[in-house]
Amino acid sequence: MAKALVIGGHGTIGQAVVAKLREQGINVITAGRTSGDYKFDMTDPASIATLFAEIGELDHVVVAAGATHYAALPELKPEDNLTSVNGKLLGQVNTVLIGQHRLNAKGSFTLVSGILKDYPIARGASSSMVNGAIDAFVHAAAFELPRGIRLNSVSPTVLTESAEKYADYFKGFDPVPADKVANAFVRSVLGIETGRTYYVYG
Repeated sequence: MAKALVIGGHGTIGQAVVAKLREQGINVITAGRTSGDYKFDMTDPASIATLFAEIGELDHVVVAAGATHYAALPELKPEDNLTSVNGKLLGQVNTVLIGQHRLNAKGSFTLVSGILKDYPIARGASSSMVNGAIDAFVHAAAFELPRGIRLNSVSPTVLTESAEKYADYFKGFDPVPADKVANAFVRSVLGIETGRTYYVYG
């Protein structure tokens, strides 16, 4: 039975991904900062390395987590921007850099970016920046991963489940349910493509 790690598996997207992967007969374990089968800090490379060492043999890694900072550009400080860089970009990149040596042959990584790369909003420049960087990393790094390991990303729009909470930010956007976003993750994990971004924009 294939074994998959879902980072952020207790979030809205993560829970949907976990459920769908288990439906496909995959042994799923979860990890996160405050919840999951394993607790770790994605912003700390040493913590990532410890996580992979503790889990052992692994076929797939899905990341459905990552914090970004929202602020009007005149108010965006370098230290605030680092929240996005460390929390969403480097955390995912380092997961691939460290985890590539732990994954079984023909395994996969699936990262998460977001619609703001293509459709910016007010106060969202920092998030747009890291989303674009994540997809660019995926498109380049996928060709260099060893042993047939694949690498893709999923770029979702705002979720139906959180549309009301973020209504002031995403005016005019078409929300999509987490279940639909999760299908893109499953396609990445169980498919044959690599170096792709799956857009779930409604």
